[in-house]
Amino acid sequence: RTKVHIPPPKDGKVVVALYSFGDKTGQRKDSTTIAKFSTAVTQGGETVLIKSLQEAGEGKWFRIVERVGLDNLLKERQLIRSARDEANDKHGLSPILYAGMIIEGGIVSYDTNIRTGGIGVRYLGIGPNTQYQEDVVTISIRAISVQTGEVLLTVNTQKTILSYTAGITVFKFFDNGTKNFESEFGISQTEASIHAIKSATDRAVEELIIQGEKIGMWQFKGEK
Repeated sequence: RTKVHIPPPKDGKVVVALYSFGDKTGQRKDSTTIAKFSTAVTQGGETVLIKSLQEAGEGKWFRIVERVGLDNLLKERQLIRSARDEANDKHGLSPILYAGMIIEGGIVSYDTNIRTGGIGVRYLGIGPNTQYQEDVVTISIRAISVQTGEVLLTVNTQKTILSYTAGITVFKFFDNGTKNFESEFGISQTEASIHAIKSATDRAVEELIIQGEKIGMWQFKGEK
């Protein structure tokens, strides 16, 4: 999907905090043969959303403050203070930047086998066949006001994951049907789920900006 050109905000970058953006589906990887305990989608969705926020509007829209690893940040700042006190260094640390808006959400659905099908034909035991499968991942994000706790805007987006298999099968009998020969050759390709999640997240951020401008949360800066 081609990214939409989004003008920068009128009053400078919007400062946002992101605490979590993970797997809300609880699904495991699909398998028809064995039980798999690996999750169907990534557990590091917040890193994908942070990247999408940083890239929005060519990096001119959001300033993201660290909240996912806040405990580590506070510990490191405490170590700096202790070291400076021991060295009698009077230089203080700059205050941590606070945000006026929190971005929350997650991967809310991963539907497999939404659509399956295929086609094949054989002549004298020889012929090609093709199969395909369609999955859908759904992303949801919402913007929350820090001052009031009000949910200002909610956006849901979807991305389709396509898989296909193509092959050729040979099945022949010889020696008056007493012997047979069978051979298969094929290739399959599946779109990576992380790419689908990244695409859906990018689209959700774009929709958040566009819908926010429509309801007056911010304004686009006029371009010459």
